[in-house]
This record gives sequence, structure tokens and C-alpha cells, in this order.
Amino acid sequence: MAMDRACRKRPSRLRAEGPLAPYLGPYAEYLAERGYSQISFWKKTYLINAFSRWLDREGLPVNEITGDREEAFLRDRAKTRCLKPGDHTALSDLRNWLGENGVIACKPIATDETSPVELLLQDYCAYLKDDRGLAVPTIENYAGCARRFLMNTSGGAEQPLACVKASQIANYIRRNARPDRTFSMGKQVVTALRSFFRFARYRGYIHDDLAAAVPSVAGWSMASIPRAMPADSVRALLTASKGWRTPAGLRNRTILLLLARLGLRAGEVVRLELADIDWSEGSLSVHGKGRVERPLPLPYDVGEAMAAYLERVRPESTCRRVFLRSRAPFDGLRSHSDICQIVARAIRRSGIELASTGAHQLRHALAVDMLRQGASLTDIGQVLRHRSPEATRRYAKVDLEALREVALPWPGELP
Repeated sequence: MAMDRACRKRPSRLRAEGPLAPYLGPYAEYLAERGYSQISFWKKTYLINAFSRWLDREGLPVNEITGDREEAFLRDRAKTRCLKPGDHTALSDLRNWLGENGVIACKPIATDETSPVELLLQDYCAYLKDDRGLAVPTIENYAGCARRFLMNTSGGAEQPLACVKASQIANYIRRNARPDRTFSMGKQVVTALRSFFRFARYRGYIHDDLAAAVPSVAGWSMASIPRAMPADSVRALLTASKGWRTPAGLRNRTILLLLARLGLRAGEVVRLELADIDWSEGSLSVHGKGRVERPLPLPYDVGEAMAAYLERVRPESTCRRVFLRSRAPFDGLRSHSDICQIVARAIRRSGIELASTGAHQLRHALAVDMLRQGASLTDIGQVLRHRSPEATRRYAKVDLEALREVALPWPGELP
């Protein structure tokens, strides 16, 4: 049960001692607004009280709170009582709140404890955001690829790029572009590393053009077949979701309908906001790739499921995202991986056995179904919002009836 106010019971727990005392009251109100239950609230404030007293004994002010200080406190606390799984998260959330409110520095100051790799990656992320203007998911993806490369090749050296050679780059690409991985996965690694090495040369970290040393991943146009979920599996999945009545179940059914009926990408579902729904026109504004916003018609069953979720079970929150977490804090879903996990759990819950459990297969299934119903590739490209006809052409390979008409006769007798 969520709280109406943060301190409606046992206010003595809010009488903190130590440097955190002036901030515990405002932080308690913040916890209440985010939908935490009474039990979760008292656990967090009790831990913060203990942390404040520990800071006072150690003679540490608020502006010296770091992750290392939190770890030291938890080590001392573990000597006298058992730590709970959420203790680390409770302290890191407090530190983030203090940073957002200007009490402590939002970003860690460069110290001897900050590794050279992290300092380099912080500069790289700032470059991608300020100079290139890339979206947050793209920045996280590129920085993750660069971090894995640096840790694999430099091992945390003082100058991570000083010892990097072209042969190391080629060997790393070979290990991460194995035959058991898709072409797109290998291409993502190659694109991210080229971007990182261009940044490193631009900022003076290196003087050689290592971006030119990144090999290309072998891939051919129209070589792959879309991995579409079978039509009967899609119907079985949506039929099974009709019986889901919990808040998370109603949310997940709406997400499945958006993926299956409109062919949205997982990231597009995450980015949907309340202002994107036009109930009077029966349309939905979708923020797709390239920061392009396009309206789509809202089918009846999708609108009905979305209205049921928003009216009945969506938690109260200041977040304007349509789909929120089912547990406090009631923030929006973080990334496309959350949608993929929802789809994978829904497939297992429905008892459907599939080789792939990703969310994108529902988008492929919509295109294949439209093709078999007689829709043209142009129509499919408009529904899926493809920027290039080449992205739609690959669906022609699954149109078996049309392929039979152009197939050449087999010479001689059939084997």
C-alpha cells in the first residue's frame, strides 16, 4: 500500500542525527511521491539514519559522500547485523537525489580512484552528446562497446589507448563477429569502434587513424530472412493475454498489442508518452528512428487495452511515459531490453515454444501477415515506417505464393 504522506507514522524515525539530518525530511517526501509502501519507506529511512550517524562518527560532511563511503559504511554495518538486498540501492538512490538537488556534485570529480578508462569514456559520452547530438540509447550502446574493447585490450592501463595496435583491433572483431552471431550484432561493434577511434584522434588521445584499421564485417544485402513469429503463435499469445488481470498483466497485454498490431519497435514503445495519444482522432504519435515523429491509427482493441491500463491500474506518477514500472519507484521503463524481457516472459507464460523470444519478431510477423493478405511492399513500408525501400524488400523472400510464380521449372525429374 502506497503512502499518502511520507511521515504519517512514527515521525521519530525522521529525527536524524548527523550531516544528513536537514535533508531527511525532503527526501522522505520524495520517497512518498514515488509510490513506495510504508514498509519500504521505513526500511530506507532507518538505513539512512544509520548512515548519517556513521558519517558523523567518521567526521565526514555530506559533500564527501561517494560510492566508496557507502561501501565502507555497509562493511561496518555487516559486523553487527545482516545486510538487506536493497541496502546498496537505497544509499545510491540517496546519493543521486542529493546530486540532483545540488547538495553534492552530480558527476564524480576526477580523483586517483577514478580509472583512466572511465575518464576517457566520460569524455567520449560528452562528445557524442554535445558534438554529435546522439540519442541517449545510442550513446550508451557506443560507450558500452568502447568500454568492453578497452578492458579487453588495455586491462585498465594508465593510458588505455597507448598500447592499442591494429592487430588487436582485428583480433577483437574476429572474436566478437563469430558465425553464431548475426550480421547486425557484428556491425554494431564495428560502427561503435570506428566512432570511438575518430573521437580519440579528434581529441588528441591518439595520432594514428585507428578507425581505418577496424575491419568490416562480412554481410550481403538480402542475405537473411526476417525472423517472424508464426501467425498461430501470435494469435495464441494475444488470446492468452486476455486473461491477465493484474496491473502488470494489463500493461503487458497493451505492449504486446502495440508490437503485434502496429509493428512498433521496442524502443518506440518505451518512449511513448501520454501526450502522444489523441483519443478524439483515434491516433498515436510514434517517435521512430532518426527522431522522426509519425502518426498511426489506433486500432480498437489496442485503444481498449490502453484505456483499461491507464484508467484502472497505471500507478500515480509525475512521469509522463505511458508504461511505468509495476513496482516502486514508478518511473518509465528504461530501455528496449525491458520490452524484450516482457515479451519473453509472456511467451513462456503462454506455453509457446519458440527459438527466438525477442520483441522484434512481432514486427516481422505483422509484415509477413500483411504480405500474405495481399498488401504491397509499399504499404508494408509505410506501416512499418521504413526510411528506405531496401528495408522492406527483404519481406519478398517470405511471400511463397509470389515466389512460386517466378520460380523456374526444375530440370529433369524432381529428386
